[in-house]
Amino acid sequence: MDFFWTTLWPLIIILAQSLLLLVLLLVGIAYILLADRKIWAAVQMRRGPNVVGPWGLLQSFADLLKFIVKEPVIPAGSNKGVFLLAPLVTCVLALAGWAVIPVNLGWAIADINVGVLYIFAISSLGVYGIIMAGWASNSKYPFLAALRSAAQMVSYEVSIGFVIITVLLCAGSLNLTKIVEAQNGPYGLLSWYWLPLFPMFVIFFISALAETNRPPFDLVEAESELVAGFMVEYGSSPYMMFMLGEYVAIATMCAMGTILFLGGWLPPVPYAPFTWVPGVIWFVLKALFLFFGFAMAKAIVPRYRYDQLMRLGWKVFLPLSLAMVVIVAGFLQYGHLAKAAIK
Repeated sequence: MDFFWTTLWPLIIILAQSLLLLVLLLVGIAYILLADRKIWAAVQMRRGPNVVGPWGLLQSFADLLKFIVKEPVIPAGSNKGVFLLAPLVTCVLALAGWAVIPVNLGWAIADINVGVLYIFAISSLGVYGIIMAGWASNSKYPFLAALRSAAQMVSYEVSIGFVIITVLLCAGSLNLTKIVEAQNGPYGLLSWYWLPLFPMFVIFFISALAETNRPPFDLVEAESELVAGFMVEYGSSPYMMFMLGEYVAIATMCAMGTILFLGGWLPPVPYAPFTWVPGVIWFVLKALFLFFGFAMAKAIVPRYRYDQLMRLGWKVFLPLSLAMVVIVAGFLQYGHLAKAAIK
């Protein structure tokens, strides 16, 4: 009996929490996808999905049914094992990142002290699914697109890494919960890191677009250049898993932006009635605000050329983010010394 309560019961609790998180996340992704299509349609002055269910609310579930019942076609010359494993790797890695994301105080599957490092490692591994898909398809077009994707994602991961370092310097912790608590100041949203680290916030947002292959940085699947990119040989359920992994990665980046710069679950004004609203509501609203920015960038900004994309990453964002790391570290170090000398 002691074995059950000490070993099995905590494991059952973690499994139940993980299942609940996955269900809520997948349902949320269905409506995030619908919102993406609706926002794009509104910018182009058309209706968007509006037939399946009231106001088109069941469109994503109809698409899911369509993908499930379609027969997957596997190219004869492909490496079938790797070909089918690639979308699974992409989807599982994207979902695994949410294990350490706190959507409220104490609301995390694993509140580990190296949460930022875990997220960064998981997002970096996502490129392997794309490389596997491009190579296993045994076609030059997916292979070319996979190489472009790898170069693009690695380039912007460097900038995101330096952006995260500036936040860690200010918060003094790799724990995501403590990063949010470090922004809990008397001035509400003016105490959050988006204000003192505003250039880093902008770099993070743009780099997140490139990291998740979102327009205007969707050179990986630029239909006019590389047919459908690394996914050109995929259809049915494997294609759906790639798209699911992409949108989960987008949701992860929105959540990370909320935690690092927008105060996580903290209310914008630290007084009633704002403090009466549950923290998870504030977290979701902030993440949806960032996703709205993602959707508007897709609808408004024209696609970059590949040389422009790489130049922006290596010649603009990398030096700027590195300089900001030095500036923030120097300010924190000598600012404390100056305060000590004044006292």
